[in-house]
Amino acid sequence: MPTELEELVEFLHHGNTQIRQIAAENLVGYSTVQPSIFKAEQLTPVKDLKLLVKDYTPIAKNALTILVNISEDQEVLKNLATDDAFLESVLLRITHPKEPNANLLSMLLANLSKSDSLPTRIITLERTTPKSLSSTPVALDQLLDLFVKGAEGRYNKDADYDYLSYLFADTAKHAEGRKHLVTPRKDDDNIVPLTKLVVFTEHRSEVRRRGVASTIKNVAFDISSHAQLLAADGVNLLPYILLPLMGPEEYSEEDTEGMLEDLQLLPPDKERERDAEIVKTHLETLL
Repeated sequence: MPTELEELVEFLHHGNTQIRQIAAENLVGYSTVQPSIFKAEQLTPVKDLKLLVKDYTPIAKNALTILVNISEDQEVLKNLATDDAFLESVLLRITHPKEPNANLLSMLLANLSKSDSLPTRIITLERTTPKSLSSTPVALDQLLDLFVKGAEGRYNKDADYDYLSYLFADTAKHAEGRKHLVTPRKDDDNIVPLTKLVVFTEHRSEVRRRGVASTIKNVAFDISSHAQLLAADGVNLLPYILLPLMGPEEYSEEDTEGMLEDLQLLPPDKERERDAEIVKTHLETLL
């Protein structure tokens, strides 16, 4: 006989909305302490949760929370990341300016990018362009625009999309991803995608700063792009790496003259990056 917990999982596909809502709400806690319950019957609960993402907002919120928590499991991750219909469902929702669960969707995409298949898929995937968001049909570029325009609730009052920075960092681990991020986009006024990200190295969100720093570091492994990355008329990357490392210290006039213009005459209240891991990432990029 199934246990009470196993019966509760089965209620995720119940026809009654209230029962689905109660089941999803009560299962959130188990997604961290007993995630294996969602792998029963060849991942049937995972298939139910993917459908619940389209359900009423409270149910969708709990379903997404569960998926975020259990997507660390490699079997679950593969199931989610290779499902094109599910990916489109996630993209459709996250790019909607009134999606209440957009930050959870950002977290889920960040987790799914740990799969080898999703980063390369999202580079080539073309879909309907949300006119209020982007001018390009490429999914990755749409997410970049979402990350920029959506900062601090400017595109969607319920979201900041900070966790998308982790997706970009994982995408940049792949040669195709690095190439995409440094190649001017003809369908976007020849803008180099990476230039949209580097401006956030001193953003107030630690999550955003950390993800952007990791993206920059991963792109820097493409040695053939170094000249473009450093050129003032290219990405002009150096000031964005060095500024977070600068503090309020005073320098001699001789030292100051040898610095980049962006690093000269900084205000006395200039703060150095406080997160040691982000500092380490920028130093690794320089190396």
